[in-house]
Amino acid sequence: MCGIAGIVNSSRAPVARESIHRMCNAIVHRGPDEEGLFVKDGVGLGMRRLSIIDLVGGRQPVFSEDRSVWVVFNGEIYNFPELHRELLARGHNFYTNCDTEVIVHLYEEAGAECVQKLRGMFAFALYDECRRKLLMARDRLGKKPLHYALYRDRLLFGSEIKSILTVEPELAEVNHRALLEYLYFGYVTDPLTAFTTIQKLLPGY
Repeated sequence: MCGIAGIVNSSRAPVARESIHRMCNAIVHRGPDEEGLFVKDGVGLGMRRLSIIDLVGGRQPVFSEDRSVWVVFNGEIYNFPELHRELLARGHNFYTNCDTEVIVHLYEEAGAECVQKLRGMFAFALYDECRRKLLMARDRLGKKPLHYALYRDRLLFGSEIKSILTVEPELAEVNHRALLEYLYFGYVTDPLTAFTTIQKLLPGY
């Protein structure tokens, strides 16, 4: 299943490694095999992994050849084998055999448009150090979840809301509109969640 989480400060104020660890620990049930962290210059990415593809070499975060692009990923890229072959033919070097790594190489070629090449179920967060940009994406059908909050000049995100609440418990303010939707429909419509400040990234965004 796997799960991702992270924090990005609008300034370069440091992100505490312990905060990212706590966010990951809240979703350890999604990825019991391994934890991976990237913390640098006001950015923290975390991942809990359930090892399925490339059991030994597929540790996350996965990075580009020059270590300027980092990604945490939840899901599966179905057309990974053909993308892998195409990227190799165009001169990219791979250090893993996992589907996650095709994302960073596609990003190097196409930027945010890399998502258009992906076929599968996924949610990921990719950080570009050179441009100081974070790209978050979710598959077209919304199979894999991704929640986020903009709070106190920083972005917090996670596969599950509990990751965000672990470091910002004051965000647990009930969204009354979402509550009414749940009572009426039996579910909460995107992009709302049960909490006012926390939203879901829409499918295909």
